[in-house]
Amino acid sequence: MLVHVMETITSPANPRLRALVRLRRRRDRDAAGVTLVDGVEETSLALRSGARVREAYWCPDLDDGRAAPLIGDLTGRGVPLIRLSRVAFEKIAYREGPDGMLAVLETPGRTLAGFEPPTPAFLLVAEHVEKPGNLGAILRTADAAGVDGVIAADPVADWGNPNVVRGSKGAVFSVPVVSAGSEETLTWLRDRGIALLAATPDTDVLHTEADLTGPVAIAVGAEKEGLSEALLEAADIRVRIPMVGRVDSLNVATSAAILLYEAVRQRAGAER
Repeated sequence: MLVHVMETITSPANPRLRALVRLRRRRDRDAAGVTLVDGVEETSLALRSGARVREAYWCPDLDDGRAAPLIGDLTGRGVPLIRLSRVAFEKIAYREGPDGMLAVLETPGRTLAGFEPPTPAFLLVAEHVEKPGNLGAILRTADAAGVDGVIAADPVADWGNPNVVRGSKGAVFSVPVVSAGSEETLTWLRDRGIALLAATPDTDVLHTEADLTGPVAIAVGAEKEGLSEALLEAADIRVRIPMVGRVDSLNVATSAAILLYEAVRQRAGAER
């Protein structure tokens, strides 16, 4: 494969690579307005979803040949491509078993003021979710379920966290993602007539019994504490997911998947 590269870097001590490693810290990502995407599949999805790629780093020694179409797309768009030695690439890769492609992209996310979902809106609210892996898994499910957007309310993990990007398999670029405060989110939902659904054990209504065919935002909360009292009190619909075992809670990403796909089932039936 003939590839046009702008530069070749062989030393892991190169200042450019040290700057990439610093992007693992949130304050450096926020200052630069960029994030890292590690992997051919993830970078390809981001590119197809309209993400803006600043530059890409490619290691032919780790490439099994799957990167060829992506490299052609990147160079066709004028994205600078830098070739790295294996030891240099392993310096910047943040996942096990890297496949030789890492890209620097503009950070995903928007504000509520610039977000207008289609009608009837089908949204997910993730309040105060801490673990990037959970947020990434939630995004993968949201993409598969056809969700119109995911709002991070009072977020701890940011959308540009490389582990969110990795956990989402790049879906953070294919699903509209928003960051906002919890109160701002509640006001925004009320103003648009979008019902808020919250899962809680303190109700007799099963998640399969609620009507999820209209405009709805399904809310899931932090790993330890769940949803805040403010969101629970403001919820238009409260449901519980039946549990018959001894464990008293589900992983937040699992809860989100159960609730989202119940909405998918109902909405598909309503369309028919």
